[in-house]
Amino acid sequence: MSKPPGSPIALEQRTATDDRLHSPSAARNRDAIAAVLADVLPPDAEVLEIGSGTGEHALAACRARPDIRWQPSDPDPASRASQAAWASEADGAIRPPLAIDLMDPQTVADLAPFDALVCMNVIHISPWGVAEALAALAGRALRPGGCVMLYGPFMDGEATAPSNRQFDASLKARNPAWGVRALDDVVALMAGHGLALDQQIAMPANNLSLVFKPSEPR
Repeated sequence: MSKPPGSPIALEQRTATDDRLHSPSAARNRDAIAAVLADVLPPDAEVLEIGSGTGEHALAACRARPDIRWQPSDPDPASRASQAAWASEADGAIRPPLAIDLMDPQTVADLAPFDALVCMNVIHISPWGVAEALAALAGRALRPGGCVMLYGPFMDGEATAPSNRQFDASLKARNPAWGVRALDDVVALMAGHGLALDQQIAMPANNLSLVFKPSEPR
């Protein structure tokens, strides 16, 4: 998640209205993602989102589940400003954004426990160390009865969609540390921190929502 100065924060052209950023991909998939979140999040959940981007997904999720409280985060200041602007439409359900960078352990050292950890379209445009830090954070700070939801493209052996193979190649051409992650690798990584795959949900455009829950009672 750490980026050199001037580097892009997204693989798309975003527009802006005041501080609000508008993501074309969020416009396409936010309703489908919000429907999954509405189904899997625990009642009255305190949700931590890593890499919240524009903040549009947070607003959609809170509208679908008015009982939850959402903590957005991003290492990018413009993204945090957008999250705060969108949060003004959420009737207090979205907290002020945090400057979390998973490659900087100090930014997560004092986080309070949470009921759900959500991360969308991040681990394929970050070094694998970000996925490792994400799993470690979930393993230590997820409350009993909680869940982790990851959304994005994944490689799944022979079942991998051709578009995801092409996307993987384009990502690695941009940055060799990036790439569409193998589903088996992600499942194994989470298992190493006590989290088992509970649901694998097919999403539009060959994406998946992966829901993990503690493999043992906490």
